[in-house]
This record gives sequence, C-alpha cells and structure tokens, in this order.
Amino acid sequence: MAIPIDPITSPKLGFEVLTPDEVRRIHEATLEVVETVGVRFPSERALDVWAAHGATVDRATQVVKAPRGLVIEALAHAPASYVLGARDPSQDLPLDGQHVYAGTDGCGIEIIDIETGELRRSRLQDVADIARIADAMDEVGFIWTPLSAQDMPPESRSLHELRVQWANTTKHIQTETVVTIPEALAAVEMATIVAGSEEVRRARPPLSIMQCTTSPLGHDGGSLDASMIAAEAGIPTGFMTMSSCAFSGPATVAGTLVVGNAEVITGLALMELVAPGAPVFYAAAQTAMDLRSGAYTGGGPEDFLFGAATNALADFYRVPLSMGSFATGAKLPDWQAGVENSLSTFMASIVTSDMLLGMGLLNGSRIWSYAQLMFDAEIYSIVRKTLKGIDVSDEALAMDAIREVGPNGDFLALKHTRTHMRRLWQSRYMDRRMYGIWETAPDRAPDWALARAREILKTHEPDPLDPGVAAALEAVVARVERAAAAAAASDGRS
Repeated sequence: MAIPIDPITSPKLGFEVLTPDEVRRIHEATLEVVETVGVRFPSERALDVWAAHGATVDRATQVVKAPRGLVIEALAHAPASYVLGARDPSQDLPLDGQHVYAGTDGCGIEIIDIETGELRRSRLQDVADIARIADAMDEVGFIWTPLSAQDMPPESRSLHELRVQWANTTKHIQTETVVTIPEALAAVEMATIVAGSEEVRRARPPLSIMQCTTSPLGHDGGSLDASMIAAEAGIPTGFMTMSSCAFSGPATVAGTLVVGNAEVITGLALMELVAPGAPVFYAAAQTAMDLRSGAYTGGGPEDFLFGAATNALADFYRVPLSMGSFATGAKLPDWQAGVENSLSTFMASIVTSDMLLGMGLLNGSRIWSYAQLMFDAEIYSIVRKTLKGIDVSDEALAMDAIREVGPNGDFLALKHTRTHMRRLWQSRYMDRRMYGIWETAPDRAPDWALARAREILKTHEPDPLDPGVAAALEAVVARVERAAAAAAASDGRS
C-alpha cells in the first residue's frame, strides 16, 4: 500500500520579495535582452522553429533574437496548472499553486555508502535503493533521479535509472538525464507503458523532464531536442537556470535574475511554439559565486532571495516552479547543511513554490547522503508545521482547560491534552537528551538517521510493477542498447 504524501498545503504565512512593479521591471528587461542580445539555441530543429515564427536567427552563432510579442504570445499557451501523475493515483501531485512538494535531486556522481561510510562512485543499485527509501517517506512528494548509474552504458543510462525507479516507487518521477532524441523517444514510450495508454499518459503523466540551461544566455542542443519530443507527447517539461552572480550572471541579484529569466522563458516559449498547450514549468537554482574559490555555493542570502524571487516570476508567467532548495554546499550533514537547507526551504515554501529539489544531496548536488535525506525530511516537516500557522478556534484557545487547571496546576492529565498533544511537532533527529546522558551516549543524530534509512531499506516493500510492465520497460532499454551498438559498429566499419 502506498504511503500517503503529506505536502505543505495553502500556507497561512506569506512573503513578498518583489513588488508587482519590480517583477514587471525584470520582465521588461528580460524581453529587451531576448530581443536585442539573444539566446543561443544549438539545435537545428529549434532554430527552424524560431525562424518559422518570425524570430531573427543567426545560423552561424545559433543565436535567436525573438520579438517580445512572439515570446509573450507563446507563453500564453502554457497551462497554469496540471497534474504530475504517479503509479498510484492517490499520489498524483496537482500543480495548482496551493501545494509545495519536496523531492530528491540529481544527478550526483558520488555517494556516502550507507554501510561503510566511504565515499564512492554511484551505481544503478543506489538509484533503486534511494527510490525505495523515498517511497516510504511522506515528506517526499516525487522522485528526481538522484544519482548517475555510472555502471550502465551512457547511451541507456538515463533509461535504466527510470526503469529501476518505477520498480521501486509508486510516486512521480522527474529526471534531467534524458538529453538525446533516442533517449527521449524511449522515455516517452516507457511513460506510456507505465501509464497504460497514451490518453492516460497525457492526462496523468508519470514522468516529467527538466533540462538545465547553459548560462549565460544559452541552451544545450541535445536537451532542446529531447525536450521538444517530450512537449509534443504531453510530458511536463521545464528549464532550470543555474546562473551565478559574478560568473555566469552579473554581480547583482537583479541582473542575474534577468539572465536566468531570459534562458528559462525562451526555453518554455519554444516548447509552446512546438506544441501549444504543452505542460511546462519554470525551474531555477541560482546562486552567487564564492568569491574566494569561484565555486557554486549552494547556500547564502542570495540563494534564499533567488528562491523567493523566481517563484514571483513563475507566478507572473502563470506556470509552476521547480526550485533548487535543499542542495547545500556542505560536505557533511553538518551545521552548514542545516542552515542552508532550512533557510532556503523556508523561503521557497513561504511563497508556495510548487516543487522543491535537492533532498539528500551534499556538496552542491554532487554527493548523496542517506543521513542528509533524513535530516532534509525533518527540515521539511518543520517548515510544513510552521506554515500551517496558529489555530485560534474555540477548541484551540482551550478556555475550559485553563479554567479547570487554574493557577499553579498542570495540564498533563487533561482530556484536552490527550486529544491535542500528538499534534505538537516531534523531532526524530534533534538531540534533546539531558546533557549527562548525551555526554556518555555512544550514538549521535547521524547514527539515528542512518539507522532509520537502513530500517526502511530492509523492511519497506513498494507496490511492485506488474510483471508485464516491467518486462516491457526492460525491452525498450534493450532495444536502445542494440541500436547504439549497431550504430557504433557501423561507424567503426566506415
């Protein structure tokens, strides 16, 4: 039986990081950049589409300069809300601006082994294990392929990742590793097999695809080609900017917002030109370059502001948002990870970002940690509880209980206490033991988190795939591998 998902729903608290006028100024600046500076689209099909709709296309540089009216008209076709489907319909996720769902992130290349604690390269079994654990957690709304299955062939790696995740969770799958035409065609076919029909796949797509832009002001060609296929199939498709202040964006937050916004909305507009009405989403994980090392920080005041600001932009364009939230730059599940992931998640949630990414990853989305996954789930649960606000109903005001106890008593034995006490938030991993007990105890919070992950991995059994569905998915992957091998052999002969 599927574990019910418990998302943040209709937060009572609110926050405005940009005024409507400020959002409009960023929008106008973005359109000016798109029209006069342009965005690079290294895909012949994408260039043909833009040219057919009246954009100025420089084939030599692959830069497109699109009239603002064309971009605005294209974006107007994007649906404001739709459903991310799941294997289990009870776990479908409506993207309606009223829910905040958290998910794993990807696509890391290393993992802190759950048994040995050693850092090693990631493999396919890790992808399956993480999906199984996340399947059992009500804080996790969807699974984004968290690690690269580096023991699988490059041409079919993304498909193997999809296959084992569908086998180990009934939740929605999102991926960023489908970046070629053969992969995209196969992924659409696999999504159809899981859904049961093309009609169901379009109504409740069990797969969504996110692609990263190439800041500043560029896209990846393979990602564009794959995304156009997905859009035509009704697979929700998003573009994520990771533009960084002082490196791949200007040194100011507003300027970097303009650069990233130009990348994202031109990607979304292209999808709508190819398939009007295609479900699309805004995606962002912008940051500020560390001025000492040049590294992607994954946490800091600018990141938190970006988290709220990009939601304001997504709302302006009336499309859902997928927001990098948890992907701390910390190397261990330490105080830095707690600060960065708590503040980024709070900022993104208080403005009702639809999808939050990054649970379980360290070092700027490069290293997977099972302990960090558990800590991130706890952070999400704190934010979820906080954003519910305060109930001031007659029952919550507890006047009868107060009168019954009066001065100098306590409320421990009251029926009112027994009724309401379990609604108080309780930590799994914060160490609240007395100092004397803590001082001599052999275990610490990371030990508890790992023990919980091991317990889930040992005991949780996700609802299995139908054997026929599993076999059909394997057949698709095998066919892609045979085609790749044949193409390689042909190239060798030539």
